[in-house]
Amino acid sequence: MNIKKNLGKRIKELRKRKNLSQEKLSEMVNIAQNTLSYIETGDNFCTAETLENIAKAMNVEPQELFNFGHFKSNDELLKDINTILMKNPNKIQEVYRIVKAILE
Repeated sequence: MNIKKNLGKRIKELRKRKNLSQEKLSEMVNIAQNTLSYIETGDNFCTAETLENIAKAMNVEPQELFNFGHFKSNDELLKDINTILMKNPNKIQEVYRIVKAILE
C-alpha cells in the first residue's frame, strides 16, 4: 500500500465529490494549486497542518482523508465481500437482490 498515493487519490475523490476545483480548494487551504496537484498524484506529502486545513475546507473529519480501503483491487474486494457474507449468511439473499438491482 502506498499511503501517499492513496491519500492523494482520496483527497481528489473528496474534492470532486464536493464539486471543488483544484484551484478553489488550494485557495481555501492557502497552498499553491501545483502543490495540491502534487499531493493528489502522490508525488508530494503535506504537513499535518495542511491535512487539517484540507479536511476543514471540505468539511470532513481528518481521519476521513485516510479512509481509502475501497481502493483495493477487485480480487481483494471480492475476497472481503466473500468473508463478510460467510460471517453473515442470513444476508446473502438481500445482498444478491441489491447487486442484481444495481446491475439491471
